Amino acid sequence: MDLDLTRLFELDKLAKNEAKRFNKRRFLHEAILKTKSKTFTGIAGPRGVGKTVLLRQSALGEADSFYLSLDTFSGADLFALAHTLVEKYGIKTLLLDEIHFLKGYESALKRIFDFLEVRVIFTSSVALSLYSSAQDLSRRVILRHLYPFSFREYLYFRESVSPAPLTLADIAQGAWTPGHLRQGYLFDEYLKGGLFPFALEEPAVLPVLENILEKIITRDIPAVAALRTDELDSIRKLVRFAGRSAPEDINYSTISRNIGITKYKAEQYVGLLEKSFVLNAVLPAGTNVLREPKVLMCVPFRLLYRSYEEAVGGLREDFVAQALKMRCGALQYLKSTRGEKTPDFLVEEDGKEFVVEVGGRGKGRSQFKGYRAGSKLILSHSADAAGIKKPLFLLGFAPDPQ
Repeated sequence: MDLDLTRLFELDKLAKNEAKRFNKRRFLHEAILKTKSKTFTGIAGPRGVGKTVLLRQSALGEADSFYLSLDTFSGADLFALAHTLVEKYGIKTLLLDEIHFLKGYESALKRIFDFLEVRVIFTSSVALSLYSSAQDLSRRVILRHLYPFSFREYLYFRESVSPAPLTLADIAQGAWTPGHLRQGYLFDEYLKGGLFPFALEEPAVLPVLENILEKIITRDIPAVAALRTDELDSIRKLVRFAGRSAPEDINYSTISRNIGITKYKAEQYVGLLEKSFVLNAVLPAGTNVLREPKVLMCVPFRLLYRSYEEAVGGLREDFVAQALKMRCGALQYLKSTRGEKTPDFLVEEDGKEFVVEVGGRGKGRSQFKGYRAGSKLILSHSADAAGIKKPLFLLGFAPDPQ
């Protein structure tokens, strides 16, 4: 154990020194620091959004802390290590990166929680693993999400400006400032991949994103789901099909027909890809639970399969669904049973209902015929703010995580 600990303490020191390179911190960082209770904190988020940096910054800022990456710790006894760190070295905060790579970590966390006086913060790029763990660990874990940058957070990191957050009610009422509107020219760059922190240092975003997707399919998903090798190829085909199709054409039935798999498998694969932050399944409004969700992509995975000019319509819808889920989670899509045109989404924020259309030219009030409840918004990919039309990028000025 002593030789292993020597190596692990060296890695801990290297990780903390690496954290010194980064002067700015993700908005979620402050919310995590405020969580000082006995309850552990789990952070789920896609690869490339800065979970490791956030954890190392937390380690650097926390006295008596220890950072450990679990993808290099497979097969070891996590509880025994934690016991030694707490009892022999006085460690008070244990930061565990990519915990899903350690089999049986739920049991180790339970024992650490029940028998050791230590705070634990852990991350995973496969939310499926953490959702299951949060249920299994019950009162012991608070689950938080670290998403890619909101547009507001992107501006903070890229331009060192920090416009005030905007609620959906603010957007509907036009309660923004000229400072918000001045930043709209950067929105296309944001959609092309700027929402990932690595884009600040790596201008060629798509090759990195392609590598991330392959790791998700070959490493992250198999770490939490027992799948055959040929099923991984079906998952690749599913993502490719979604990327090359219009958003309105993607659901379990169309996936089943086009990929050559059962609807049951289509639902399973979409669930895994959603929990891995590649796809975004939006359930329909209404009481008919048999209707299938609309399957969108997380921004900007669509660009791996189509040019920006070809994909921008789908990207807008991807962005709106992603931004609304990041804000409040209470999102549904609207679909007529008789084929009429309808708005795109129904969303609730702060107890208020909003009917949202992702707009372009030709979109107007006629889209909302028959929808009396809630505020109506057409989010347009322009600076147009006439009537119920509002600039699309304003949706990205989300409040800080709490």
